[in-house]
This record gives sequence, C-alpha cells and structure tokens, in this order.
Amino acid sequence: MAADGAPLGAGGSAPGLEPGAGRGATSIEGRLASGVPTGDRPDADALAGAWAGPAGGGGVSPAAVHRFERRVMGSPLRLTLVCRPDDPPGLAERCWQAVSHEFDAADRALSRHRPEAGLVALNATAGSGRAVRVPERLYRAVALADRAWRVTGGAFDPRVAADLDRLGQPGVVPVRSPAAAPPGDRPHRSWLVRRPRARRLVLAEPIDLGGIGKGLALRWAWRRLLTVFARTRGSAGVGDTPRPPDALLEAGGDLVAAGSAPEGGAWLVGIEDPSGGDAVLAVVLAQGAVCTSSIRLGRWRDRSNRLVHHLLDPRTGEPGGEGLVAVTVAWPDPAWAEVWTKTLFLAGRSGIAAEALRRRLAAWWVTADGELAMTAAAAERTVWPREGWRVVG
Repeated sequence: MAADGAPLGAGGSAPGLEPGAGRGATSIEGRLASGVPTGDRPDADALAGAWAGPAGGGGVSPAAVHRFERRVMGSPLRLTLVCRPDDPPGLAERCWQAVSHEFDAADRALSRHRPEAGLVALNATAGSGRAVRVPERLYRAVALADRAWRVTGGAFDPRVAADLDRLGQPGVVPVRSPAAAPPGDRPHRSWLVRRPRARRLVLAEPIDLGGIGKGLALRWAWRRLLTVFARTRGSAGVGDTPRPPDALLEAGGDLVAAGSAPEGGAWLVGIEDPSGGDAVLAVVLAQGAVCTSSIRLGRWRDRSNRLVHHLLDPRTGEPGGEGLVAVTVAWPDPAWAEVWTKTLFLAGRSGIAAEALRRRLAAWWVTADGELAMTAAAAERTVWPREGWRVVG
C-alpha cells in the first residue's frame, strides 16, 4: 500500500518509489524466491517478484496475496499477507492500518530525525538531573536499551548521540546537552534512573535509539497485527479455528515472518551483498525475526573528510566493527535481534565468531574482503549460500 492508502498489486510499488527502493538500509530483504537456486549465486531475476516468497510448492491463489508499502522511520515499510478463502473481507487492510499506526507512533516517540519527537525532548534534559515524564513507548524503549546495555556488558550502549553529532551524521536533530562525557569509562558509568510507577526518566547523557527503535517498532506492529488478525476473524465468525497469519512484515530490511509464504512452505529471504547490486549472498528461511546491522548506506564524510559510519563503538565514540561490513541475526524478537547484530558487529572480524558462539546465535556476517561466514545455527536455516562460505564452531 502506498502512503495514500492505495494497495499495491503483485510486484508493484508506491508512487515515487521504484521497486526495491531503500532496501540497502540493511543487508536483509524479503524477495519472492520461486524455487531454490542451485548454481551460481542468484540475481534479481532468480529471485523474481517484490519482497517475499515460498520454500515449497502448493498454496493459495495469487489473488489472495495482499501487499502494502509506504515509507516511515526513514525506510520502506512493507507487509505481505496471505488471506485464505474463509478470511473476512477487509482483513488485510485492517492489519495494514494497525501496522502503519504502530510505526507512526514509534517514529513520533523514538526518532532523532523529527524535532517534535519524544526522544528529542528527553535528550534536551540530559544531565539536568530532572525526572521527566515520557510517553509509554519512549519509556519502554529506554528501559529496553538500559537492559540491553547491562546484558551485553556495555557492548550495546545508546549513549552515542553526541558522538554521532560530532562526526556529522546527516539528518538528525543535534543534541545540545553539555552532559555527554568522553567515552572512557562509559561501559561502567550509569546513565539512567527510572521511576516506573510515574513513568519518569532521569537521563545523564543524550541517547540514540535508531536500530533498537526500529526493532521495537517491528515488535509492536507485529503484536498489533496478530491482535487485529485474530479479532477480525473472530468477529466474522471464523475465530473458532484460530491460526496465526501467513505474513511477512519488513522495515528497511529488518523483518518478522510467520506461517506460510504465498505458494506454500516457509518464507525465504535473501541476504543482500553489501558491495551492491542485485545479487544475494545467501537465501535463508525466515520464521520469527531476521535483522541486520550494515554499513552499506549508513556512511558519510565527517568534517575532516574521513569516511565514517553510524555503528559506533561506545568505548571509543568512533566507528567500530573493524573488518566487517554487515551482520545478520535470526532471533524470535526483532528488538533483541537488533541488539545482537550490533553487539556482534562491534566485536569486529577478530571477535565475532567467539561472541556469536558464546551467545548461541544464528548469525551470518560479511567481512570487508567479501567473505561470508555463519554459525552452525545459521547454517541450519540457510537454503542456499554462495560459493566460498564457511561455518564456524
């Protein structure tokens, strides 16, 4: 569906968007895979169609496949939903409206690209010692970022907003707080006081919620889709046979999938080659969330004309992930999948394998010289890899 509410046809695109626009934001994209490639790595023709596809034959009529698209949070938002003959009319449209609403709400709360966003207002209080009452979505996002900081031992840390400003990240509202201190002992320095009953936060330093914010938007939108799907079927008298939706929801490459693809079987997605072009490095099964941290598009020149990217090491305040260009993780929840992709990326080429194995993650990564590697758990999900791939652990 386009931003004005008009549904897309099979393989269509929203007005002003060419098919596939924005898919380089991360290195995962859902694309229709009509069969499993067995020879050289597939290109766009081998993965025909718009965004998602089946692993096996048999299934529903193409007329029952609904695809919607718009842009939000700086990325294309896409939903592919397969409706069966007993599903009530308007089911797909109601699901899309629910998904779209959740993303708009997340953008208003968590963006640093909108001057009126809740996060921008919260960052303006950083270092003041003030306890600020915030919207529920923003409170939940900051609480999750705090938990992720603790779980990862500081490898994930949202306190990079001032560093991103210093490096000249384009398009964001600059933080104007004097509270941001040099990274130094950042992994051991507390940055947040939470007062859950009053939903108030005391922020010591300004924060950025880019990746985890998009993961949370996917989580919230997916949960809302499940609720609307069940309620709409129930009110139409078909709720006595509950079932999960056959759906794939994608935001700039991060995605959540469940059920069957349009022609039956599991959803297949392609891991995009970060070097560009339409070729993919691997075709993998998608059930649950599949998320990526990549530097393919998130790069710019700083004030000294140095090429930098947005995945900063919180210990240095500088771009991290030496020797890597993209990391993908499959996990049940998209917000935590985002946390793990960044944590693994910042481990760099020398440390990513050990970190992925220690966390028992299904992870794929691409090195600066183009090597594709993956954990054994990821290999179990991989239907087709390009030549030269390797499994670690």
